[in-house]
Amino acid sequence: MPKRIFGLETEYGLLINQERPEHSPSWIAHRLRDHIFQVQQRGVLDLHHRGHDEPPGNGGFLTNAGRICVDMGHLEFASPECGTLVDLVASDRAGDQLLQKAIQMLDLSDHVSLIKNNIDHETDATFGSHENYLVTRSFPFTRRGLGTLIPFLVTRQIFTGAGRVGTSSTQEAWVQQGSLIVPRPGLRDADNRSQIPYQISQRADHIVNDFFEWVQGNRAIVNTRDEPLADPNRFRRIHLLLGDSNMAEVATALKIGTTALVLQLIEERHAPSGLELLEPVEALQEISRDQQRAWLVTLETGKTISAIDLQEQYLEAVRRHCRGQDEETDWVLKEWESVLTDLRGDYANVVGRVDWASKLWLLETFREEEGLDWDDPWLKSLDLEYHNLHPQRGLFFALQEQGRSEERR
Repeated sequence: MPKRIFGLETEYGLLINQERPEHSPSWIAHRLRDHIFQVQQRGVLDLHHRGHDEPPGNGGFLTNAGRICVDMGHLEFASPECGTLVDLVASDRAGDQLLQKAIQMLDLSDHVSLIKNNIDHETDATFGSHENYLVTRSFPFTRRGLGTLIPFLVTRQIFTGAGRVGTSSTQEAWVQQGSLIVPRPGLRDADNRSQIPYQISQRADHIVNDFFEWVQGNRAIVNTRDEPLADPNRFRRIHLLLGDSNMAEVATALKIGTTALVLQLIEERHAPSGLELLEPVEALQEISRDQQRAWLVTLETGKTISAIDLQEQYLEAVRRHCRGQDEETDWVLKEWESVLTDLRGDYANVVGRVDWASKLWLLETFREEEGLDWDDPWLKSLDLEYHNLHPQRGLFFALQEQGRSEERR
């Protein structure tokens, strides 16, 4: 990849056995953090406040330059700042394994499951997988400039989505008008949510704006807070909230790799034009909920185009301007083209590479064997188990054992 720093912040779910109600997720999160820093001595806890909501000892840096903290009761691992996809995927997996190992060392495996997903089916809560990309200060960080990034981000869920059973409740949204924060006009919602048994994205229901400065309660596709965590005269940080946590390594690498290359196109003024979406947030949700998987979106011009066709226009632009610049770029181009081609056929073609497809294949297989309807709560349990990071219990790892999952090499 071209010289660029990127990284992931992953918030994990903690599923507590009902036989141990005294163990709240927040209590477990704090115990795991303390074990990693104070017993395993894998890093150093903060000695000072890092913000009004992050007191001393709330988190710390690991010896691999990653970070673990407790964020609003959720255990969070932030990867080191990476410059290659290999390092990013390795760091992401290292965070998973470090936390899962701590559970086992504390003899909590029978009572606690570490879940790498983004939703709570019972409470409708969501927790994030945030992406960070360093760009130059000259990056066109305006509504017009980001207009060429948004169509790519909205449609990339067809290969980056983690999939989920059902839908969430309607989310409130706010927009900024001058110095005022006012309610956003209602988004078009599904006519009948019971007719949406499965979605390809976990976060789509919870994204209610295209651009917004806040992170909590009014999540946007692009977070506009200017916090570069670097020299502010030279850099800024693109902070994305819309992505799902991935189990498949290929999906993780493609999510970061394709996005980094599209950012390069924008920086170098080579991004495709004329693809701006009429209603980006509605398009994000409609793609996720489309049971026919036609994935059609409407552009500002009034033209309708499929998400696959739109992605192929970005792919072609990257191929034209970036091919051959390094080995990882060429790997991304090859895998990007392959997954888009395969998505034109049966979704089973991408099982093992695309999480929503892998999960859907598992759920459909089980549903047919057991004669279950989509509203059976058993399927929501299996949805969670796909993301279970216990190597002997997680359904994703079962796919790996069957040889149906590819690794980023």
